[in-house]
Amino acid sequence: MTVDSLVLGPLGTNCYILSAAPDGDAVVIDPASRPERIREALAGRRVAAVLLTHGHFDHTGALSAFEGCPIYIHRLDAPMLGDPYLSVAQIVHDRKPRPAATDMLEDGDVLHLAGLEIHVVHTPGHTPGGVTYRIGNALFTGDTLFQGSCGRTDFPGGSWETEQRSIRRLLSLPGNYTVYPGHGPQTTLAAERPLYLTGD
Repeated sequence: MTVDSLVLGPLGTNCYILSAAPDGDAVVIDPASRPERIREALAGRRVAAVLLTHGHFDHTGALSAFEGCPIYIHRLDAPMLGDPYLSVAQIVHDRKPRPAATDMLEDGDVLHLAGLEIHVVHTPGHTPGGVTYRIGNALFTGDTLFQGSCGRTDFPGGSWETEQRSIRRLLSLPGNYTVYPGHGPQTTLAAERPLYLTGD
């Protein structure tokens, strides 16, 4: 799997472009902003689907550029795409419309897109419908888990206790995984476990 990373928008959101082969179809995770930069990074590859880790405005700012592609989000976060209060877009006066999702995710779903097998792990806390995508030895965690920290939980629908359970669920996965977060540099489960699981 090839992973292209872009840092987009004023909050430095990570957008990921995944392909099973360098010239094959691609999946875009969290098209945050700057659709022209995403298109440039795609380098002519067809977008098989857009996967959203959650519905906050800073992860969906370029979503309208991919209207017509399958758009996946957990059903609990789907209302955020049309609600500037739930998506926190109103705080920054972001009035860009977002297309509705075409496909609703549930915990345990397995997607086969662009030659990739994508496992959906429901990781609520930052938002009610936050998900992590597990693909091979990689985890795309959105704002659930960062390097050395995690996403804030004081926005609508957030819960610190729920997020901590979600993080522990990820860190309890056997083996090691590369973690591609929604903000900041990548990390690994092995590097993050001591912060949360000491004494377990």
